[in-house]
Parts: sequence; structure tokens; C-alpha cells
Amino acid sequence: MREIQNNRTDQNVLKSQTNQTNQNGLVSAIPNTFLPQHGHYRHLRVYLVTEMIYDITYYFAHQYLKRGDRTVDQMVQAARSGKQNIAEGNQAAATSSETEIKLTNVAKASLEELLDDYEDYLRVHKLQQWSHLHPRYEKMRQYARSEQIRREYAERILHMNDEEIANLCITLIHQAMYMLHKLLVTMQNRFVKEGGIKERMHSARTGYRQQQDARLKELEAENQRLRAENAALRRRVGELEGRKN
Repeated sequence: MREIQNNRTDQNVLKSQTNQTNQNGLVSAIPNTFLPQHGHYRHLRVYLVTEMIYDITYYFAHQYLKRGDRTVDQMVQAARSGKQNIAEGNQAAATSSETEIKLTNVAKASLEELLDDYEDYLRVHKLQQWSHLHPRYEKMRQYARSEQIRREYAERILHMNDEEIANLCITLIHQAMYMLHKLLVTMQNRFVKEGGIKERMHSARTGYRQQQDARLKELEAENQRLRAENAALRRRVGELEGRKN
């Protein structure tokens, strides 16, 4: 049996860049960056859920399906695809909104395929798929949403039967698909507002030039003010020298 490790989140966080000014007073760091800094995919709750789905599915498929059954590889690959495409989509987000959305859609489709496999298993083996009328349904749903499950699922599934594991995974898949749907809506709204990489590059370049132009105008105005003050001081010095003579 495959050893299943508990989820661990990466503790490293990305630090935002701050603006710096060079000796001439011009902004040397561009605040209008066009490569957005996304959070690491391992911090995404939906990724953590799909990681559990993969681990549980790997155990389930090798424990309850017959060796040589093509469904074993199909279920494991579908679970892996759900997890990996979330990771790859998150990593691609900085340079391609289109790729990010596409891979996230692939992850959702893979989980839908896996959901069908679990439902087929329960039906073919004359087992019950728990609905909201089942006495254990609500407890299972709450457990799947808890922080507790991430700490103990690897050990707990060893003491569950196939019906219980299948229903747990079905619950987790529904939760993951709901989160992916919300994530896709957010991605689409962000794309509408910010555009793709080309639009962000243009916006960043335009913002940088505007900032530089504004700073140059400030320096020109400051130079004119200093020239005027210098001229006034020269006149004042000339007047004082004239009085002495």
C-alpha cells in the first residue's frame, strides 16, 4: 500500500517590491508590474483538497479494484490531473491568463470524470451513495470541510470500508468542483478588468512613462523656482553693495 503523507504548506511567502529612486530623482523600479505575483498553489485550499482526493483515490483504486482493471489507472490519472492542472494553471498565471483558465477547466473536467467513476463503483457493487437523507451524510459533509481531515485522513481511511471511502471522496470532489467554479469566475472577471499579458505590458509601460514625465515636470518646476530665488538673491546682494558705496 502506498504511503500517504500529510499535507504540508510551503512557508515561504513572496515579498512585494518597493519603489526606489536614483541619484537624478527618477523612479528606477517600475511599480506598474505586468507579471502579477500569485500565491503559491500549495496555499490554495482547492489544491489541498485535490491532494487529499488523489491520495485517497490511489489507496481506494489499489485496495478495492481488481489488478489489471483499466479503471485503476483511469481513476488515479483523473485524480492526478485534477491536482496537477491546478498547480500548473497557477504557475502559468503570471504569463498567460488563457492558459491559467484552460488548465483550471481541465482540472474541473478531470474531477467530474473521477466523480462518475466513484458513482459507477457504488452502483455496480450495489452500495449506497449517500444523499442528504442519509443519517451520516451531514456528518460526512462537515468532516470533509474541517481542518481535522487534513491531519488524519491518511490513517482514517485504513479503517473505512469501500462505501465509506467512496462517499467521502464524492463529498470532497463536490467541494473541489465548487471551489474551482468560484476560482474560474474570479479568473474571468480579472481577465475582463485587466486583460492578458499584452494589455498588462502596455499598461505597465504607459504607467512608467507617465510617472517619469510627471517627475521630470516636478524637477523642471523646482529648477525654475531655484533660478528665480537665485536671481532675487543676486539683485538683493547688488542693492546692498550699492548702498555701501
